[in-house]
Amino acid sequence: MKVKICGITNIEDALLCCEYGADAIGFIFYERSKRYISFESAESISKQLPPFVFKVGVFVNEVAEKVNRATKQIGLNAIQLHGDESPEYIERINYPVIKSFSIDNNFDWRTVDTFKNCGIMLDTFSSDQIGGTGKSFDWNLIPEKLRSRIILSGGITIDKLDIIFNEIKPAAIDLSSSLESLPGKKDKQKVIEFLKRFNELRSNQC
Repeated sequence: MKVKICGITNIEDALLCCEYGADAIGFIFYERSKRYISFESAESISKQLPPFVFKVGVFVNEVAEKVNRATKQIGLNAIQLHGDESPEYIERINYPVIKSFSIDNNFDWRTVDTFKNCGIMLDTFSSDQIGGTGKSFDWNLIPEKLRSRIILSGGITIDKLDIIFNEIKPAAIDLSSSLESLPGKKDKQKVIEFLKRFNELRSNQC
């Protein structure tokens, strides 16, 4: 299982996450987000990271050509899409794509089956915000056949890691707000404690 820490806005937080074993970090390029970062700032951080850390850019309904240009400029490894992007849109992206789906009790799981050309993230539905809600959806809704393939997001905290490892068993988890002292700034102690516990559980599975 992999772990991605999203909502990175500064080099100190990025290096902290890398030091304690995060597999990936995420930059949010959606201007309405509390964790928004400019392409230029993300590029500066990206150049200072260890070479094997995976870097992901989060976009919402952005022009595909702009996504491709920014990805190359910043040195991203993958794209994460949180808008209304279609499978046809994904074909126009020149890099690996993760498509996020907002889940509530009425979600039509057949929608996921139409996306064959990308990774799948499951996040919590919110009517007024895209990601970063700090709330979980009912993980029991996730079809068994999907669980080992997904990236799980939404309200992930250290006290839920045992359930995630023992029951859900996703390919990866993604979290942001639960490790913050305020939007866009990570809490050092929370990051260290979470990643130490995550890596302890991961090592026990090997």
